[in-house]
Amino acid sequence: MDITKITQLVGIFTPKNWLQNIAETNVLETISNKDGCVEIQIRLPFPSLDFEEEVKTKLEAKVLLMKGVDRVNWVIKLDVATLARCNDAPAIKGVKNVIAIASGKGGVGKSTTTVNTALALAKMGAKVGIMDADIYGPSIPLMLGVSESRPEAYDGNTMQAINAHGLAVNSIGFIALNDQAMIWRGPMASKALMQLLGETHWGELDYLFIDMPPGTGDIQLTLSQNIPVTGALIVSTPQDVALADAAKGISMFRQVKVPVLGVVENMSTHICNNCGHEEAIFGTGGVTKMAARFDTECVAQLPLHIDLRADIDAGIPTVAARPDSEFSAVYAQLANDIVSKMFFQTHTISTAIPIKLA
Repeated sequence: MDITKITQLVGIFTPKNWLQNIAETNVLETISNKDGCVEIQIRLPFPSLDFEEEVKTKLEAKVLLMKGVDRVNWVIKLDVATLARCNDAPAIKGVKNVIAIASGKGGVGKSTTTVNTALALAKMGAKVGIMDADIYGPSIPLMLGVSESRPEAYDGNTMQAINAHGLAVNSIGFIALNDQAMIWRGPMASKALMQLLGETHWGELDYLFIDMPPGTGDIQLTLSQNIPVTGALIVSTPQDVALADAAKGISMFRQVKVPVLGVVENMSTHICNNCGHEEAIFGTGGVTKMAARFDTECVAQLPLHIDLRADIDAGIPTVAARPDSEFSAVYAQLANDIVSKMFFQTHTISTAIPIKLA
């Protein structure tokens, strides 16, 4: 068996160009051969469906053709890289990367996208959390079926994040009484959110999703400038009125130097529950054109279907309730694409113990 040849083969397979040279990124750890069994150890810096579907399958077929090789054993380790934060903001203790999910206007499915994408990423092996920053309309607790939960004290300074479907979660909705309106002005709300974020014991997370409030006002601007965000994802429907507001969201993140990972077109089509007919009731092509105008891309097109709504209302999002559905596959691909894009558009930083937010 020619180990050098296998190493070269590893470098050839580049699904969607996510690795130009797999060896140079320290992804390939070791290759060994014992009695005809080739063991290939891989260390991935982010969860990757592309590796499983493209590299592993195609490379294994090539290796099995080599003389003296009877079988291939894969040892795949996930060691998520800590990436550079925008504006050199101090990190949240225990959190490697922060992804902000935002929208220009409400009602476009931002929170639904957040919970399902987070769950999809967790299914891929990452340690994931969600911070519900929509202070006037916190919906994450209800969507995850933990609206009656309350955070417990972790130590004298922090509270323990709620565990929901394997996600570490916190929200103002856990603290406020049911149906209580948060009648706070912008500075007070911003301060409360930063305090909630910094005083939560998240454990060790690879990715923390921040479900941002809709809009581009004082709260959104304060959060964007002060949270150690690695990248931002915009959610919009295809309607012109939603696209106009989504464009403002992209502009806001660009102004505060937060990298935009792309735009999700939610409710791209409506799928009839009875006959399966699919129709673009909100229009077509708008998100792709708007994204191109801002030199970004439409990273996913998510449908409008009664099952997605029913699962959320039941407190078991579709990725958890229907893991083998076509909808879950779309969210998995979205999670795959944003973490790989985030990895390659920035650089890895030290994994030393981060500084906790004040």
